[in-house]
Amino acid sequence: MRRWSLPLGSLVMLFCCGLTLAQETEKPPVKIGVLGLDNYQAVAYAQLFNDPKATGDLLGVRVVAAVPIGTELLAESRTSLPKWKEQIAKYGVELVDSVDELLKRCDAVMVMSLDGRDHLKQVDPVLRAKKPVYIGRPLAGSLEDARAIFKLAEETKTPCWSSSQHRFSPGFSGMKNFPEVGKVIGCDVYGGGKPSDETPGFIWSSLHSIETLYAIMGSGVVSVTCTSSPTAEQFTCVWSDGRIGTYRGIKEGAVKYSAVVFGDKGVSTAGVYGHGLPVKGVVPTNDEYMGYKGIAIEMAKFYKGGPTPVAAAETLEIFTLLKAAEESKAAGGKAIKLADVK
Repeated sequence: MRRWSLPLGSLVMLFCCGLTLAQETEKPPVKIGVLGLDNYQAVAYAQLFNDPKATGDLLGVRVVAAVPIGTELLAESRTSLPKWKEQIAKYGVELVDSVDELLKRCDAVMVMSLDGRDHLKQVDPVLRAKKPVYIGRPLAGSLEDARAIFKLAEETKTPCWSSSQHRFSPGFSGMKNFPEVGKVIGCDVYGGGKPSDETPGFIWSSLHSIETLYAIMGSGVVSVTCTSSPTAEQFTCVWSDGRIGTYRGIKEGAVKYSAVVFGDKGVSTAGVYGHGLPVKGVVPTNDEYMGYKGIAIEMAKFYKGGPTPVAAAETLEIFTLLKAAEESKAAGGKAIKLADVK
């Protein structure tokens, strides 16, 4: 029988790698506190982070406590808060009575309340306590509040970011460098755009798809035109380098979230939300459904000391674009420059 042996140096390297892995595994998890429990995403992230079978980037983060608050202004909040309070407790998350108590128990925070109009007030003590924070979409209820949040984050030197989960759906995020497309020249995204009396404005109805547009095209929009009808809202966005991207906000009829991407090598449909990249134009739907998992991975890396996945400047540009689109709609479809938005 032939015996195989490894050089001493290789054995030492294997031992050191094993020791490093053991040390990483033994590190105490980053403790996350949740502020707001009227949003299902709080439960989804607790399930992913607290899963005893979690692997890879999802390891090393644990949701430990939550403040179960919502808002009386949103019907969804009133009906959802009781059930998500009950559901999140199944993952070992303790309910606490105040933000002060939450901050004592955690290393970092997720602001998960549904109503973005409350986020500036809610995140203020978190940022002043210098706890790294992810704010569930929408970051804020207005451009003014969004600016105030990031200003406070900068003043307190506290890492802070926000994003739609759609940005990190693999069938969208992977289109930016997709070989079948090449360099992205343009993109047409489509998704839900139906307004609500409780949450008026494009910040609420259009953010998922605009984040998708930015995931594929990058930042740099200089002007936007909004054409509105009873069936759809259509944004035409012009980038500083002359590229054009559009968004069709579906108000009537079937709703699906996806895009068509135009490049210097080809044109391709994107994947659909939650699924992977197309293969020769065919979109997979029986692969692993990522849903919230894509953004949860980015959140976990952030909480463990990684960079903010989405820069504040890009998020503020998106909020400026959405306000510009509202101004364009009010002006009957006039093109509005982002630089003119106050």
